Amino acid sequence: MRSRPSHAEGAERGGRARAPMLLPLAWGSLFFPGLFGVCTWGLRRARPAWTHHDCVMISTRLVSSVQAVLTTGSGIIVIRSCSDVITDRHWLAREYVWFLIPYMIYDTYAMYLCEWYRAGDQSSRHSLTIFRNFLSKNRLMITHHVFILLVLVPIAQKLRGELGDFFVGCIFTAELSTPFVSLGRILIQLNQQHTLLYKVNGILTLTTFFLCRILLFPFMYWSYGRQQGLSALPHSFPLQCGQCLPHRATDLLVLSAVQKGSPAL
Repeated sequence: MRSRPSHAEGAERGGRARAPMLLPLAWGSLFFPGLFGVCTWGLRRARPAWTHHDCVMISTRLVSSVQAVLTTGSGIIVIRSCSDVITDRHWLAREYVWFLIPYMIYDTYAMYLCEWYRAGDQSSRHSLTIFRNFLSKNRLMITHHVFILLVLVPIAQKLRGELGDFFVGCIFTAELSTPFVSLGRILIQLNQQHTLLYKVNGILTLTTFFLCRILLFPFMYWSYGRQQGLSALPHSFPLQCGQCLPHRATDLLVLSAVQKGSPAL
């Protein structure tokens, strides 16, 4: 009989299972706030005439763009590595979700910081008023972050069972339009909305939004249907007489030889 693992062995296995999760969580907790601090410091040095609100707003959008590029790149890698869209796995799909959790928390705080500095420019620093304004102006984005943390993360990490990572990679690529949206807001903030760059960026924003937010779901459905068809293909060519036979002449000759017990031509 196999002996039951001791309490110490179970704790050791649990520690090994938690270690891969803690590392990307730690990296994300350092990377996104650190990048935000570096961007804010750099803008303050490069543009001393800008207010704290301007620097914080632009830094927030720069960090969002970097996060979107990393997420989209991870999604493309996962998609290209999954030849079987139903069962294939890739380590990046699991690890990047943990890396992304600190960004959602950081981004919520960064949005509140932007509102706090904006209210400070108006000489109104009443904390409760600022918090209410923050909730009112950003309720859609806050709902988006909470939905990702409470719904999508458990589904991606645990609840989907043995399903593959292809569709997780597809969801990652939905961030493709974020850098263009952020650049458009930065140009508006800098009063550059009448420039050629703003118009070109608007075209790219619409194009990427259409590709990654509208065509993405038909693509996922088509990929799933195609995989189902490929999975069923071998079962349509049984070796019994009177059933579906291969279409090529060489396959017919080989199949006939196998059924009659004679050597193949």
